[in-house]
Amino acid sequence: MHKLVYILLTSLVVTLVGCVTINVYFPEAAAQKAADQFIGNVLGEPAAPAKPAPKTPPATDKQPSAMLLDLLLPAAYAAETPDIRIETAVTAALRASMQTRFNSVLSGLLDSGAVGFTRDGMVAVHDAAKVPLSQRAQANAAVAAENRDRATLYREIAKANGHPEWEAQIRTTFAKTWIEKARAGWYYQDASGAWKQR
Repeated sequence: MHKLVYILLTSLVVTLVGCVTINVYFPEAAAQKAADQFIGNVLGEPAAPAKPAPKTPPATDKQPSAMLLDLLLPAAYAAETPDIRIETAVTAALRASMQTRFNSVLSGLLDSGAVGFTRDGMVAVHDAAKVPLSQRAQANAAVAAENRDRATLYREIAKANGHPEWEAQIRTTFAKTWIEKARAGWYYQDASGAWKQR
């Protein structure tokens, strides 16, 4: 009986440690928060009000299983929320470039439905017919410049955090956030690549 309990407990601990390792490896929540902030700045959204700090529950006596987990995973390590760095000189310049482009050209193209957000964190022409012929070269140039800046942004954030292998995950997080922040009437691609309208 003791052997069975030992095997079950060991399996549980190994599973929990594996889950924590995956979560610590790529800080998804921190990346989502960084994407929300960065994209909100580019799109000119007002800053979100600060949330009050959550109240901590009173300390209670720990169960033996919780004490065992604390031995295997120190509480400070388990409670630490990893952060992701998005502020560098390069990302600041990219944000300024993207804000300027959004305010001068891209917002009008998104509003008209000529351009939309792609599922891979970029922008693409959705309906070229909605752009006057005399302005199509400017629209195509704006899309190309925006995509260059976005590709550089995702690469730079991964590099700034010392994990170039995170680039695809950062791109995925930002892609999801661009689409979530799309305004009513804007087009975006769903997971299958089909265009939809907000």
